[in-house]
Formats: sequence, C-alpha cells, structure tokens
Amino acid sequence: MSTQIGIILGVMVLAYAAAKASKLSVEISMFISALAGGIVGALFSTPPLGQLFRHLVEGSFTYLDVILVFSTATIFMAIVSESGGVNYVVRATVRYFYNKRIIVLLLLMIIILIPGALTGAGSISLLVVGAPVAMALGLLDIPRRRVAAILFIVAGLSAAAPPVNIWAMILTAGTAIPYVGFELPLGIPVLLLGAFTILVLGLKKEGTMSLAEALEKMPEVPARMSWWRVALPFIVFFGSVVAYRIWPFHFPVLGLPLEFTLAALVAWLVSPKKIRILALARDTVKRLLPLLSTIVIVGMLQQVMTATGVRGLLSFAVISTPLVLLLISLAVVIPVSEGV
Repeated sequence: MSTQIGIILGVMVLAYAAAKASKLSVEISMFISALAGGIVGALFSTPPLGQLFRHLVEGSFTYLDVILVFSTATIFMAIVSESGGVNYVVRATVRYFYNKRIIVLLLLMIIILIPGALTGAGSISLLVVGAPVAMALGLLDIPRRRVAAILFIVAGLSAAAPPVNIWAMILTAGTAIPYVGFELPLGIPVLLLGAFTILVLGLKKEGTMSLAEALEKMPEVPARMSWWRVALPFIVFFGSVVAYRIWPFHFPVLGLPLEFTLAALVAWLVSPKKIRILALARDTVKRLLPLLSTIVIVGMLQQVMTATGVRGLLSFAVISTPLVLLLISLAVVIPVSEGV
C-alpha cells in the first residue's frame, strides 16, 4: 500500500514540476498535479475513476468559508480607502505626532498591519494603505530604501496577524480544528517584530522637513471626513466579534463574512463621498481572483491527496518523525510549501 501511495505522490510531484517547467501558472500547475494524482489513483481504484470529478468539485468548496472571509474583508477595506478614511488617518497621525517620532512610527506600523490583519493578505495592506504610509514615512525624512523595507516586512507580518490568518484557517479547515484562540499567539509576535522593524529602520532621520511642509505634500481628504466616520465601521465589526463572546447565550454568532459585510455597509453609508459600491466590489474581486483561484485549487489538491491516501501517508510520516527533527525540518518545510 505504501508503494502504491508513493507512486501516486511521485506522479503528482512530477506533474507539478513538468507544468512549472512549461511556464504554466501556479494554479494550473497544482490543478494538473491533482488531476494526475487522481488519474493514477484511479488505476488502483483509490478513488475510482467515476468519483474523480466528484472529488474535484467537493475539493473546490473546501475553503469556501476562507474565500468568503477574504472577499468581504477586502471589499470592506476598499470602501474605507475609497471614502478617504485611510488618507485621513495617516494625515492626522502625522499632524498630531510629527515631533514624537517613536509614537508616529508605531502608529504607522499599526495602520499598515490593519488591512492585512483583517483580510489575511499583506498585498491588501500595500494596496490600501501603502501609498499614503510610504508618503508619510518619506515626509518623516526616512530614506526611500528603508521605506520600501518597512512596507515589505510589516505588510508581510500583517498577513500573519489576527483576526484573519489565511494560512492558519486553511490548516484548521483541512484538519477539522476550530479556528479559535489564535489572537495572542499570532498577535504578540507580530506586534513585537513589527515594532522592532519600524524602529530600527525608521528612527534614523535624513533631512529637516517641517510639519507644515509635510502636511502640504500629503493628499487632501474629503471636507466632511471625521474620526467617527472612520471609526464607526470598525466599531461595528469588532463589536459584533466581541458581542457573542461577552453574551454567548444572548447574541448570535454571525461569522466573519457577515460581520465584514455589515461593517462594509456601515462604511459605505457614512462615507462623505459617493461610492459606486457595485463597481468597487467588482473591481476588488477581480484583483482577488488569482488568490481566490489558488485557494480553490488547493482544496482540490487536498481532496485528491486524501482520497488517494497521499495525505495519510504524509501525516503518518510527520507523526512518526522524532520531535526534535520535526521541529527543525518545519523551518524549511513551511516556507517552501507556503512559497509554492
């Protein structure tokens, strides 16, 4: 049985390598790998060929909850950005704390972390707040290379920050473990590393730009924008998240997709400028398609690996590996597998 499963695994790896060598995209390469594994598995009736299509379809829905969370959260942040809320917060941070360098750097770090923490993707942090934060860091007389390094590292950390960590959600969904209790284990290291990064790279100052000059160069915000317009959508979101934990028998569990949808609706209603919500949502989802397709294909691949026994073989290999060797190997296996 192990030899049979090993053959299937080998074919899947070779199929992926051949697809990548043909310069196909990661998504298509993983789909070809899953399809090849399913076809070879059908030769051993694991699964039968007639059930292969069913497994592929079922696998595509494995991470439907993750897709909904990612989509609704990104649309929410896009509305906040389009309304002028991001520019307003960055401008206010610079205006009030320009001469308190450590405080302004830490606040800008948190601003970078928020979009990625809420959506699970560091790229969203760069898309939503990257430009205004980069401008603010530049106006603090930080060299451009260091600005780029700060954005790159902190945006990467934002993808790991709670409440939405796509990697952890995929792992828990695939192993039937509730996605609960990740706030502190994820949040504390991210905040410490983020603070270390921005302070080490940002404390050094080059130039003598005044506050008035800095504010003059920053983008303008809508005249009617105010703190309550920015804060209210986030209060609605975090309030709905916390409410059912405070009153577990009196407040329903709405789920992250609905909570993000409610927050997005509030952000749209209180926006000081008119937002074409349908066009914005369409464009946002269009930008997300590469990542969403990856999540769908990963679900297919995982389903085929489960049906053919490959997943079980890998799981057995993991639990039978000495603990010290396993912990050391994770430093290589996790970055490589996530990189794929």
